[in-house]
Amino acid sequence: MHVAAAIAGVALVLTIMWEAFETLVLPRRVSRRFRLTRGYYRLLWGLWSSIGNNHPGQRRENYLSVFAPLSLLLLLAFWVAGSVIGFALIEWGLEVMFAPQGHLGFFAQLYVSTTTFVTLGLGDLTPESPTGRFLTGIEAIAGFGFLALTIAYLPVLYQAFSRREVRISMLDQWAGSPPTSVELLRRSATKGDLSSVDRLLGDWERWGAELLESHLSYPVLAYFRSQHEQESWLAAMTAILDTCSLVLAGVDEISGWQAWRTFAISRHAVVDLAQVLRVDPMPPPHDRLDDGDAERMRDILATADIKLDDTAMQRLGLLRRKYEPYVYGLSRRVQMPLPTFVPSPDAVDDWERSAWRLPS
Repeated sequence: MHVAAAIAGVALVLTIMWEAFETLVLPRRVSRRFRLTRGYYRLLWGLWSSIGNNHPGQRRENYLSVFAPLSLLLLLAFWVAGSVIGFALIEWGLEVMFAPQGHLGFFAQLYVSTTTFVTLGLGDLTPESPTGRFLTGIEAIAGFGFLALTIAYLPVLYQAFSRREVRISMLDQWAGSPPTSVELLRRSATKGDLSSVDRLLGDWERWGAELLESHLSYPVLAYFRSQHEQESWLAAMTAILDTCSLVLAGVDEISGWQAWRTFAISRHAVVDLAQVLRVDPMPPPHDRLDDGDAERMRDILATADIKLDDTAMQRLGLLRRKYEPYVYGLSRRVQMPLPTFVPSPDAVDDWERSAWRLPS
């Protein structure tokens, strides 16, 4: 039993250290199918989101927004607990002697392992053998290194989140809340500055590349929700893909080359992120642009002197099939609704929803 405990302890420590390395240090996608961290997030998110479905409206969104930061803290606690138990199993299995009590029981070893890993150094129990001293030193180094990685990891994560959210907040003025491609084009055209969409798509090309890099390195960012109502990274990405598709389908006043570049990097991001999160692409159960909405879209754009003929609508349908199964699969996984093509008649921008009123 002691030998088996030592072997199990070594396996547990190595597994956790490798998982922490892949999650905190390795700056690339991990293709290995079985991962404790991936299983942890799938299980915890499944439980958390199923409970969240019982909350109505904004209460549900507030509840789901707690998941990502809380899951990070629980993951760190899980790693620490697993490492402490692993080292305790190794020392108990090897029957390391500690002064002044000699051989310790497992729970006493767990106490020693805890104080060593968090580098308390109480000194009430000290190893007597070279093996014990070696293991104590290794565990103290592992605990200190884990603390340093954690301190460095959280600021990087929240900086990536902040950069993502800045562009999403700015999209509110361009495309409404939730953002829609038709509203984006309508506002730009009615203001006589449709060419400004070129610059917007250029900015979102860079945003898509940053999201691709950061969310593949740190997939937990996909679960972080935006701070403003009716906004999300997935809704923004989908609205930009919709806009690029409309431009490529038949909006001549906007650079097709810029729209294609933005479309390509945005689709690349959603496809790769779907693979990282193990999300299977699936077509939406209901057409996001049915015949009624398509007619409304053409009427709204026609008022802004943007004409879409039947050939343009066919091209639009072909482009939509390249990304809609992926964004819909991601929408189901992270519980973030997708925007429509056509804005709701009673839609109000986020910046106009403030409860504060100026004194009369």
